[in-house]
Amino acid sequence: MLWDFTKEKFDIIIQAGQSNAAGDGGGNVDRPYIPTNEILHLENDFTIGVARERIKDNYIFSHFGLTFAKKYIEEGRLAEGRRVLIIRSAVGGTGFSDHRWGMTDDLYLRMMELTRTALQLGSENRIVAFLWHQGETDAINHMAEEEYYGHLLTLVNSVRNEFKSDIPFVCGDFVQDWKSVNEEICKPIIAAQRKLVNNISNAEFVETDGLLSNNQYNNFDCDSIHFCRPAQYELGYRYYDAFIKAEQK
Repeated sequence: MLWDFTKEKFDIIIQAGQSNAAGDGGGNVDRPYIPTNEILHLENDFTIGVARERIKDNYIFSHFGLTFAKKYIEEGRLAEGRRVLIIRSAVGGTGFSDHRWGMTDDLYLRMMELTRTALQLGSENRIVAFLWHQGETDAINHMAEEEYYGHLLTLVNSVRNEFKSDIPFVCGDFVQDWKSVNEEICKPIIAAQRKLVNNISNAEFVETDGLLSNNQYNNFDCDSIHFCRPAQYELGYRYYDAFIKAEQK
């Protein structure tokens, strides 16, 4: 039987940015994420299904939205009769500097349309969080701090102005393995994100100290830019803790 999503009530999580939000964290974990009908994905192609990790070659890849949603439910945030819907709008290797996330760019426009679609499925659907992880592309392209700040502020304000003014916004630091050898190009982007969460309401920044890269954990050659799967799990928990702090600001 087909699933009629118009009969569901969703707590919506927008997950946007580039590859670490899309989910390129590989490797084995002791306690794998178990799919549940309580947590669904709205994919970039506008299909909806039970949220699952991605299988590629001999590895399972994950994203931090899964453990964020898991903890959201475990902490009693999901009311009876409701489900979590994660909007999967992130795409690897994208930024403001390559014209993908600006106000007239394709990924921004698709994220907004995905969000409208999720809300229009039912009158009781609501957005509960906006989770952003992005900036590596703009660091590589040497974007200045104020330019990145302006782009990200415009993006956050546009989402809040259209959907809900107090949506908690959470962003996070890069993989330290990659950042440590690219410190100068990373500084402006991370400084802009830190400045943003201090200048707007209901916003927090996530530290990533101690979270390993795919290269460190899996020995994936030349992949120091992506969090490994265990790190993605932990990142989701950290994003959740930051989400709680953002709500209290």
